[in-house]
Amino acid sequence: MKNSAKRIADLVSPRQQRNWDWRAATNFIAGGAGGGLLLWTSIAVSEPDATRTAILLALVLIASGLTCVWFEIGRPWRALNVYRHFATSWMTREAVVALLLFAAGGLAVLTVRPLFVIPAGILGLAFLYSQARILAANKGIPAWRHPRSVALMIATGLAEGGGFLACVLAVSSAVFSNWILAGLVVLIVIRAFVWRMYLGGLVADGAPDGALRVLNGIAPRFLVFGHVLPALAIAAVLAGIPGRAGLLFAAGIMVAASGWFLKFTLVRRAAFSQGLALLRLPVRGRGAAGPAAKPGWKGMPG
Repeated sequence: MKNSAKRIADLVSPRQQRNWDWRAATNFIAGGAGGGLLLWTSIAVSEPDATRTAILLALVLIASGLTCVWFEIGRPWRALNVYRHFATSWMTREAVVALLLFAAGGLAVLTVRPLFVIPAGILGLAFLYSQARILAANKGIPAWRHPRSVALMIATGLAEGGGFLACVLAVSSAVFSNWILAGLVVLIVIRAFVWRMYLGGLVADGAPDGALRVLNGIAPRFLVFGHVLPALAIAAVLAGIPGRAGLLFAAGIMVAASGWFLKFTLVRRAAFSQGLALLRLPVRGRGAAGPAAKPGWKGMPG
């Protein structure tokens, strides 16, 4: 009976998905940061050189992510079929937004005029939102489909974009106001809050043990390197401590890198499948059926 129950549990318990590899993860990693950077640039930057550099960096990030996911397809030219399902597919919406985004972003790089910079920022937010909905639309992966995953992807994308903008401002020696730094601190705090809410939601819903183990395992590092240390560095910049450019660059890198680490972990390592719940454990031949089971999950609703 014990061996039979173990075999059944192995067959129906959640398994780590293998369909989306590092190339698919890179689309979320680089694309989300690029979308957030476009929005930040349209709001916070006024100097032409810094604006041009930030927008160009954002376009490179988004293009890199899309190129990686394009190479993941077995027959890359079939990617054109993605444009056929705008009414039902968030992948199609992401692809359509990307076309408009590159058009507006290209004109913004050439002209550095608000007429094109502001639409590029709005399209960056739309691209980020589309990506968040793509992940949530995968209903077979509990860590992805949770409603709070959308807020988490948007929050980290905006924070990463702010981090990259901080790096651009630090390297270009552009003049930046304290409200930009304060805004980045606010985004860091929001991301930390959304992250905790997301983890709490997974626990409350009884997510797979494997997903919770992976996400809880990175939580301390994500909190320290993605939130505490960057916030302290920005506080030092606001306090006027010497080496402002270096501190700002370090804070931006930590915010962006920690977000990338989170998204890679979420897409590749914490992506355990739905699994099956059994109302009764079957038994071979005669005998009483075993109790209800939800192998590999945190608890089972009564």
